[in-house]
Amino acid sequence: MVQTLKLWIAGKPVAAQSDRTAEVCNPATGEVIRRVPLAGKADIDAAVAAAKAAFPAWRDTTPLRRARLLTRFRELMEQHREELARLASEEHGKTLEDAAGSVQRGIEVIEFASGVPHLLKGEQAEDVGRGIDCHSLLQPVGVCAGITPFNFPVMVPLWMFPVAIACGNTFVLKPSEKVPSCSLRMAELLREAGLPDGVFNVVPGDKEAVDALLHHPDVGAISFVGSTPVAKYIYETGARNGKRVQALGGAKNHAVVMPDADLEFAAEALVGAAYGSAGERCMAISTVVAVGEAGERLVPLLKDKAARIRVGRGDAPGVGMGPVISAAHRDRIVGLIDSGVAQGAELVLDGRGLKVAGLEGGFFVGPTLFDRVRPEMDIYREEIFGPVLIVLRVASFDEAVRLVNANPYGNGTAIFTGSGHWARRFEHEIEVGMVGVNVPIPVPMAFFSFGGWKASLFGDLHMHGMEGVYFYTRTKVVTSRWPAPAERTANTLVMPTLG
Repeated sequence: MVQTLKLWIAGKPVAAQSDRTAEVCNPATGEVIRRVPLAGKADIDAAVAAAKAAFPAWRDTTPLRRARLLTRFRELMEQHREELARLASEEHGKTLEDAAGSVQRGIEVIEFASGVPHLLKGEQAEDVGRGIDCHSLLQPVGVCAGITPFNFPVMVPLWMFPVAIACGNTFVLKPSEKVPSCSLRMAELLREAGLPDGVFNVVPGDKEAVDALLHHPDVGAISFVGSTPVAKYIYETGARNGKRVQALGGAKNHAVVMPDADLEFAAEALVGAAYGSAGERCMAISTVVAVGEAGERLVPLLKDKAARIRVGRGDAPGVGMGPVISAAHRDRIVGLIDSGVAQGAELVLDGRGLKVAGLEGGFFVGPTLFDRVRPEMDIYREEIFGPVLIVLRVASFDEAVRLVNANPYGNGTAIFTGSGHWARRFEHEIEVGMVGVNVPIPVPMAFFSFGGWKASLFGDLHMHGMEGVYFYTRTKVVTSRWPAPAERTANTLVMPTLG
């Protein structure tokens, strides 16, 4: 018998009112390991109602008490880090080491959010006018929702809900139906930490659940991470319904490699950035821009290091790369590799047709490397989201910058160089939200914000850091005067000035 999961509403597991379910597979074996209910409109209504009912008391809970609860939650997350990593590896396919690292990065957001008494301090100015003071308040939005992808079942939800609930909001999380178990387990840990019922709710589902959240009148803010077409839809639909929205979309992350770079170091870093988590990272480096003579020396290094990656089950010792998420995604990646060959790119390393002994039903694609790719090719224009690294060659630094800036995405980028001159010019001129200098995956720490530019972000504010705090709060400005009786004046119809 395959276990059927439940939703998490008002502090406890509940059976879904919807009778639709989906299969949760282990991508390494292709086997169905559990079933998950697909929340329908009635389930979303119940979760939002629970969050709305819990909001007044949670809003009135002092920030200090909220911070103490988050500190207890952080301690529980650390105690259960290995368990959560195993769940993530089982349902996504990534290696245990990679999964544990992503759990740790999520825990760091909880640590940041635990400083909320300081983060919620507004501004104050005395005597903005004669006897008049002014101060600002950061107050919660209300019921917030998060819609998260399959590739980081712990880390991406933790980009959202710890900051939201620290700020006094309540939360409804709609995780990917492909990887629901980590979110449900975190809900249990939040209850163990003492979170009041209804403050955090989990409703796995598909487009029906997403649309119900986007149109629900009691949802005030929505956070999303996923593909650009869906991000655009989430942003437009949510904004049309009067919600604030931050929607992070797709990526085509470039790494520019200068001739003066330490190419051995660069190749090692790029292979990890391209093939870690089977390339299913929004911050994966999928495109190398080799400047001048760098390409001739770099490509053989990339090929050698990629060919030595051991592919297999994510929880097996010594495995460096696991499967991709599904058979359909595997077939899409293989189709794009086929198109690269057909359109004239040089296939240096071919990952198609990879079979792992004992895991013949798994969804595997081996590390794949293309050289001499041109910008008009499908493998450059599309986000592959798989273990495929492509190399383009350009003659100069200026040409590399023009190429990166012309791409419609602007999520992350990196430069490998030994020159402070090129590095400084790159970070100044590049039109991308997150930049690495000799760092291949420049994911900011939790106290900085995470987010891209151009088609990689819809909305004004990035996730976590202070931008996350500003997203999950509304600013209120208070101007006050306490005049003595003798100072009271008659009403006037003239525009008041305070100087």
